[in-house]
Order: sequence, then structure tokens, then C-alpha cells
Amino acid sequence: MNSFCSRRHFLKSSSFSLSSLALACLLRDEGLLAAPIKPTLDSQKFNLLPKSPPLQAKARAMISLFMMGGPSHLDLFDPKPQMARYDGQPFPDNIKYDNAAEASSKVFASPFRFAPRGQCGIEISDLLPHLSTIVDEITLVRSMKTGVNNHLESLLALNSGTFRSGQPSLGSWLSYGLGSETQDLPAYVAMSDPRGLPQFASQHWTSGGLPSLYQGTHVRAKEPRLLNLDPPDSLLGLAQARQIDLIQSINRDHLRGHPGELDLEARIASYELAARMQVAAKEALDISKESVATRRLYGVDVEVTRDYGTRCLIARRLVERGVRFVQVLNVGQSWDHHSRLVKALPDSCAAVDQPSAALVKDLRSLGLLDTTVVHWGGEMGRLPVLQNDTGREKVGRDHNTHGFSMWLAGGGFKQGFAYGETDDWGHHAVKNVVHHYDYHATLLRLFGFEHDKLIYQRNGQELSLTHKQNAQIISSLLA
Repeated sequence: MNSFCSRRHFLKSSSFSLSSLALACLLRDEGLLAAPIKPTLDSQKFNLLPKSPPLQAKARAMISLFMMGGPSHLDLFDPKPQMARYDGQPFPDNIKYDNAAEASSKVFASPFRFAPRGQCGIEISDLLPHLSTIVDEITLVRSMKTGVNNHLESLLALNSGTFRSGQPSLGSWLSYGLGSETQDLPAYVAMSDPRGLPQFASQHWTSGGLPSLYQGTHVRAKEPRLLNLDPPDSLLGLAQARQIDLIQSINRDHLRGHPGELDLEARIASYELAARMQVAAKEALDISKESVATRRLYGVDVEVTRDYGTRCLIARRLVERGVRFVQVLNVGQSWDHHSRLVKALPDSCAAVDQPSAALVKDLRSLGLLDTTVVHWGGEMGRLPVLQNDTGREKVGRDHNTHGFSMWLAGGGFKQGFAYGETDDWGHHAVKNVVHHYDYHATLLRLFGFEHDKLIYQRNGQELSLTHKQNAQIISSLLA
């Protein structure tokens, strides 16, 4: 910068002049001046008691069946029959590859058949026969977009509204805004796969900058699903009750001497919840008393669907008992089919298709679907060209976040409805595009919130799920 208009010169010349006042006035008039953040005068208190949203709500709970890795929309939800004419030929347009080393420009038409399903006639792949039986219950969004071709950033966009790590997840926001309808179970539960955690692990259920009281509780897929839940024999009964009363008394005295210590409050609340969960959690996580018909519905007694069916059934039991938000997660990023898609994708579908459809059917039969949102989808879709060109049985697809699909059911979403379109190649969302922040704004409205009003403010920082982006409620998705 030259000496005539250096930063120091500007500050010195404007410190005591009318020009700085004029600049402030102009910025205010144009709406560009930052709004003042009012200090919080009273000590903030946080808890998980049930709260009423400011607007009329249709949804009270949500179950997210999150398919980490990116299911191929081109092979499951978004048929592009015209691609068959170009199969194996050079793609006639531009594509941004995520993995250039294994990239190919050859068109890869879906090897799987699509057909209209249900009364609504939405076309669904043969790989999802059970979804086809509930297609009249769902809204299928074919025009999702995050626009960043990487797993972590796209996961963060769909889960916390931004590409940056460390932000509160959707489940934490719902717990913060609505509390819990039960005080004996966590408000927010994340259930992992028996083979291991999802890629990026706790990024899925972090509370970020919100008080840690709103973080998701990780429930394992194998027994013991919650560690350290059972007391030793020496503390059973009255002995444990007296010990808990003493510890609670000491904790409360300590907290009174440290007002405003949110992490301390959250830790004490977690200990108290753990004591109440010793009975409630065991009962909620135990499916042994479910009927034979219900177990058969979820595929619990069949090897290929046993695990996912069990977790979907537990998810239903949790929301039935007042849990606000449940995530059902896969191992690693097992839907990331860069190779062997022709074999791997059917295997992935076979494990989750029946349990996912059963969850919707079961919620409907119990009268819970109208107030429970069910979400099915991953952080991205796949490209229309093949990857790893080493033989038909070995090829796969690279990442695509510019246009992909997911489905939603219940909680105020339309039934038997397909929304949005990608281009003729399934590469870019081109009609009724739904950005991640639009999805969040729409969800929050169903739960009774204006997305830009559900905020958390601490130490001069203001957080929201939609991060002041130009989010729009997609009213066409709502019943």
C-alpha cells in the first residue's frame, strides 16, 4: 500500500473527524454495519426439560439413517435412461473429479433397472424393493447440493450447516431448542455399527459450541451398548441410592460456588442422567419383548439385516419413549463405492433396505410417523462416469455433491412426492435445487422454529444452524 493511503494514515486522519462518523452512518443505512450483540446480564441456565417451540410444530422427533460415504443416486433414485446410449463412450461435457488418479471420462450407465413404484409412480431401483413398498409415504428429494466434493466437508454441511469442523450438529440444535420429552434417557442418541465407528466419528454427534449437555450419547451396536451402566454388587439397592444422594449434594454445593460454569453443569447433569438410565436405558435398548411379527418386519432374525434391523427397532423404541433425535450410522464410509460398485452397492442396500422401510411402517402403525421425521441419505451422490477402469466388475463412481438424492418421511413432509431434478447425466441439480441450508431451514420450521431465530450466544459469538446463509424454507416439500 502506498504512503498516501496507508492504513496508519487512514486511522490517524479519521480518528477525530466527521469522516469516520459519516462512514458509520453509510454502513448503517446500507445494512452493512454489524448489529450490536447485547451482553447477557443474567446467568444462563441450560437443561433438557421439554420446551415449547415459538411456532406451531408438526414434528417432535427425528431419526436419521445416515449412509456415510455417499450412496449412488444414479443407481438408486434418479434414473437416467438416456445414458445407456452413451455407455462406455466419452462424457460430452466437463466433470470435476475428486480422485483424478483413477478418473475416467467414460459414461457409466446404471446396470440396475428402475420402474415406477406405488400409487405415486416414483421410479425406484430394483435394489430397493422394500423402499418401493413405502414410496407412497416418502418425499424423494433429487436435487440436493452441498457443492464441495469431499466427505468431511459435505458431512459437516449436512450435519451442522457449514463446511467448518467443530460446529453443533442438527441433533444438538434440536436438543437445545426443544429439550427432551424424557428425563430418564438422553435427548440425542447416536448408534454405531458393530464393525466400528463411522468415518470422522464424533463429528457426527458433536455439540460444537453449544453446552456439552446437548452432545449426542454414543450407543454401541454390541452389548454392553452403554458402558459402565451397571453398579457393582456392593452398591446395589439402598447403598447406591444413598451414595448418589451424597454425591448430588456435594456436586450442587460445588456448582453454587462456580456459577456460569457450563461444562461443570453439563458434567453434573450427565452423572444424574446416568443414574436414572440404569433402569430406563436397559429397558429401551432391549428388544426381546417385541413381538415375533415386529422382529420379522425389521429382519432381526435374518443374518443380512439383523444388525441394522435391531438398531432401527431400537431407534423406534427410543423416540417412542421421548428421545428427541436418533442417528443410525454405518461403519467407516462404507457407501463410498469407488470400485466394485456392481457387487458392493447391492450388498449395502440389502443390509438396510428392509429395516429402513420397516421403521416407517412401524412408526405409522403406532401413530408416531405424523410427528417423527425419518431421513435416509448420505453426504453426497456419485458421478455419471466410471472410475477404476480395470474391468466391468471392478468399476465404481467418484464423488458428486453437485446433485444427489435423499428421502424423508413423516413429521409434516409430503407423501408420495418427488422434488427437484438433476441434468440429463445426474451430475448437477438444475431444477428446484435444495442446498443443505435450505434443508435445515425446512426441518427447523417443521419443529416450530424460524431458522434465523434459533441462535446461541456466548462470549460475543452468535451461532445458528444455517449460519446466516440465504436459507429458504422449501414449502413445496411440506404437507
